[in-house]
Amino acid sequence: MDIKEIQSLIKFVAKSGATEVKLEMEDLKITIRTGTVGNFQEPTYVQHMPMNSPMSQQSNQPAQGEQTSVEISQKAAAEVDDKLVTIKSPIIGTFYRKPSPDKPVFIEVGDTINKGDVLCVIEAMKLFNDIESEISGKIVKVLVDDSSPVEFDQPLFLVDPS
Repeated sequence: MDIKEIQSLIKFVAKSGATEVKLEMEDLKITIRTGTVGNFQEPTYVQHMPMNSPMSQQSNQPAQGEQTSVEISQKAAAEVDDKLVTIKSPIIGTFYRKPSPDKPVFIEVGDTINKGDVLCVIEAMKLFNDIESEISGKIVKVLVDDSSPVEFDQPLFLVDPS
């Protein structure tokens, strides 16, 4: 099953009103769930793939009573993030800010975007997928570096919808 077929299946399930669809093949399992958030319906896509290697776990815990800079910045960001909308990756692949190496980036921090504007491209299985905005607003932050791998549901952009 290629990426185009998967994307078509996701769109079909989202439009059909089904709450969950599971598809199992020899080496691929896909579960597509849709749920409601607020007053609009937001599809949620979950793709299960077998793991190739076990993940190692390392514990780098700070001493008791210490706060790491990450924790401090997360608390500060949480206060600001209450009014911001996060645009997340709908697929696994490689994130690109430009349509090609010799072209300018799609958007910069501070740019105003409209629903349907192309924000970036994600390459998956040699296919380049335009990622369009589902909201209008102002780009506050780009959360991923150009040419970086991204996971499903990984935050890509912060947008101020006001």
